[in-house]
Amino acid sequence: MKGSDCSKRAVGVAAANLVENGMTIGIGSGSTASCFIAALIKRVETEGLHFRAVATSLASHTQAQQGGIQVLDINEVKGLDLAIDGADEIDAYKQMVKGGGGALLREKIIASIAHEMVVIVDESKLVDHLGTFGLPLEILPFGFSHTLRAIEQKKFKVSLRVNGANKPLLTDNGNYIADISFSEPIEDPEPIDYTLLKIPGVLETGFFLGLAGRIFVGKTDGTIEIRP
Repeated sequence: MKGSDCSKRAVGVAAANLVENGMTIGIGSGSTASCFIAALIKRVETEGLHFRAVATSLASHTQAQQGGIQVLDINEVKGLDLAIDGADEIDAYKQMVKGGGGALLREKIIASIAHEMVVIVDESKLVDHLGTFGLPLEILPFGFSHTLRAIEQKKFKVSLRVNGANKPLLTDNGNYIADISFSEPIEDPEPIDYTLLKIPGVLETGFFLGLAGRIFVGKTDGTIEIRP
């Protein structure tokens, strides 16, 4: 098993052990979250663990449901005990960038209604400053060219994410993803977040600020570090 795979599996197992009978949780998206879901499924099969979940993406919903996890519509729950998800970048202040998989809007909604968001990452996602990964945005298809132009007028370098057929990539919500690239590290993401959210057509940014609780960091040797 490669080091990165080993670390993702390790944090997935550790995070799955946080789930208790009777909980209602949010399950994230991406490769590390997939390891977490797989570990949950194993607990369901071997321990009879019973809990309810809401999913941040159709892919995670399918994986969980096929593994015997009860997956609910988010509108059926009032809140969540835990939301467990990965990140594309996270700094020492627990500021994150998410959205590499295109599920950032659903991920932020689920994180916002959870008592705690537990973040599961491998060491490669730890950064001194955000910005190297870029910043995904979920934008409305209606008038998207005008939205992109407005973003450019704010002096951001932005591109529309496309699929293999060179068509705009659709999120599970039927929206588009735009990606901003930065030439320098981001010293303070809050003003950037505020500026972008003021642009009509920008539905959400990939900045996750003030949402993270505990951080589970997977090491290449299979050990984990828990940052409170």
